Amino acid sequence: MEPNSSPNTPAAAADASVRVPGAHTDTFTRDHLPPPQQWPELLLDDPAPHYPDRLNCGHELLDRTVEERGPDRPALRSGDGGVWSYGELRETVDRIAHVLTDDLAVVPGNRVLLRGPTTPWLAACWLAVMKAGAVAVTVLAQARTSELSTICSIARVSHALCDARSAEDLAKADVEGLRTTLFGGDGPEDLTRLAAAHSGSGPYRAVDTAADEVALIAFTSGTTGRPKGCMHLHRDLLAIADTFSRQVLRPVPDDVFAGSPPLGFTFGLGGLLVFPLRAGASTLLLEQAGPNHLLPALARHRVSVLFTAPTAYRTMLGQLDGHDLSALRRCVSAGENLPAATWQAWFEATGLRIINGIGATELLHIFISAADDAIRPGTTGVPVPGWQAKVVDEHGEELPDGEPGLLAVRGPVGCRYLADPRQTEYVRHGWNMTGDTFVREPDGYFRYVARADDMIISSGYNIAGPEVEDALLRHPEVAEAAVVGRADELRGEIVVAHVVLTQGSEQTADSLRAHMKANLAPHKCPRVFAFEQSLPRTATGKLQRFLLRDRH
Repeated sequence: MEPNSSPNTPAAAADASVRVPGAHTDTFTRDHLPPPQQWPELLLDDPAPHYPDRLNCGHELLDRTVEERGPDRPALRSGDGGVWSYGELRETVDRIAHVLTDDLAVVPGNRVLLRGPTTPWLAACWLAVMKAGAVAVTVLAQARTSELSTICSIARVSHALCDARSAEDLAKADVEGLRTTLFGGDGPEDLTRLAAAHSGSGPYRAVDTAADEVALIAFTSGTTGRPKGCMHLHRDLLAIADTFSRQVLRPVPDDVFAGSPPLGFTFGLGGLLVFPLRAGASTLLLEQAGPNHLLPALARHRVSVLFTAPTAYRTMLGQLDGHDLSALRRCVSAGENLPAATWQAWFEATGLRIINGIGATELLHIFISAADDAIRPGTTGVPVPGWQAKVVDEHGEELPDGEPGLLAVRGPVGCRYLADPRQTEYVRHGWNMTGDTFVREPDGYFRYVARADDMIISSGYNIAGPEVEDALLRHPEVAEAAVVGRADELRGEIVVAHVVLTQGSEQTADSLRAHMKANLAPHKCPRVFAFEQSLPRTATGKLQRFLLRDRH
């Protein structure tokens, strides 16, 4: 770094990725980082956490935790009651890392695809890739052939570790040169057997990566368009644990984490692996984690920290009877907006205050949130320590409090798309533009309005679909709701509500219309009600409103 450069300028932040020699012999990710002038400004001074120039996040999350807290504490739990201690996890991870480098010829910087249900073996594979200095390309087990082919092409993936039960679609993707190793099967080249053969190889010394070398490429779970690969550094994986988790969530070593997001989704990677390991806690990894599976698992395994989406909290409300949730002390919601009605209903039923948050794949995890007495239902919260946020207009000028605009964020982690021209759309004026419309209240709290492309303009009024959805969800017989605009010659657009009713409900459009008129201004009330059996969602649970708009 030049002597007179500021550590917080975009150029200086980009230079940080090469300020010390890297360990990657395969330099694809470094070579395809955005040019320095397209990087967001990174906040690397107090109160952001500080890290040494050389850092391997796999070593820090696993080896360092074993050194500090001992090998006998529980680390990973499975739904069938199995428990891996930290010592057992380290032995398994080290054996997999030996397989990667000794048997599969993985070199630092190679991209390794990870695919499968959420299991201890998938988590161990991720940690082994980190320690080997390779780059994990996390994908969802539900990803299909065309998606896998595209991701492997964009990231130039050379190797894959795949659960044997998820192998079919990956094989059909027919990725040229891809070397796939299965685990959980019965073949002679199964990873479990290869790893067992390294029982005498001893500990694996983590590759001495630079803190600013790429560790992870997370592909956006976007609803449309070509997926974008978000490159995150070894330092970034610790930064999310040392900001949101340490300072807002505040876990303790005796906590048991669980939740619904898969490890291929950064919400799940942080909440179900990075955060518990950083805290020396344990995590329950469930292959089936829908609301019907979560509640009995929470009770059986005495889960204390839960990560899931707003829809799951609302669904579980009607199923709480008979489930012992007395161990539960922390509930985190992200992935989509948490309606105030859902927050209040959960609090009244359980006495637990849901920690709302907004994150992004581009920024790895949650950057605005609030916990405990600082929670204000109906708002997302305030910037997590180490992060900054503001509401701006289309020119990047900050707007007054109370006026809706675009959310701009910066912190210790920033957007770095893999060779994608959309970098200049997401990063503007040194800030990450999340694509969300927010209002900053006079007290500094940020209130979600809508995705920028989900605003409905009807007869000159700007109407936020999530606000209308929140009012609908306050009706006791509405299970789910999605509100979109429909083109209208007279008004430009009209408000259309797609509604899933609770089981056995016989509500009509007229009764819902009366409920809405009692709760919202007339221009915000839906003019059309469409009753649905279910709403379209991505594999990570995000509502796909564009599919509903396309029906009109």
